[in-house]
Amino acid sequence: MPRRKSAPTDAALRELRAFGLAYPGAHTKSPWPGHLDLAVDDKTFAYLSLEGEPLGISCKLPQSSAMALLVPGCEPAAYGLGKSGWVRATFAGPDVPIAMLKAWIDESYRAQAPKKLLKLLTPAAPTTPPPRSRSTPRAKAPAPKPRAPRRARAASR
Repeated sequence: MPRRKSAPTDAALRELRAFGLAYPGAHTKSPWPGHLDLAVDDKTFAYLSLEGEPLGISCKLPQSSAMALLVPGCEPAAYGLGKSGWVRATFAGPDVPIAMLKAWIDESYRAQAPKKLLKLLTPAAPTTPPPRSRSTPRAKAPAPKPRAPRRARAASR
């Protein structure tokens, strides 16, 4: 098998794949040629291109897909996945927004992983509100002003 030519995005691709594989239960999955995807419980959470090709990534972004689609090079994922919040991005040059793509992988993992594995993670980044503990009191609504009896209101008119 001939060796693939390297692409300027290969280092970024390797970094993103290693980042995704660090999650509990994460593994690679290759459902068809030209992909080496990240999955948890056999559910894909990131579709990634192969080394030697321009970097391509698709993630399920239930909270941030609308914002992600504003990024140049991003579009709804093909095969109807875009309707479910999946976003695809491609990068040909060496300038890859690694931090943004890691946040996408995190959000996608949290959307696809089973609850038992999510319990092993630290709370998500500020995209999701922190869980409210039972000891945190709820804010009380201000008490309504007492009204005068009906007769007293009628007499004052």
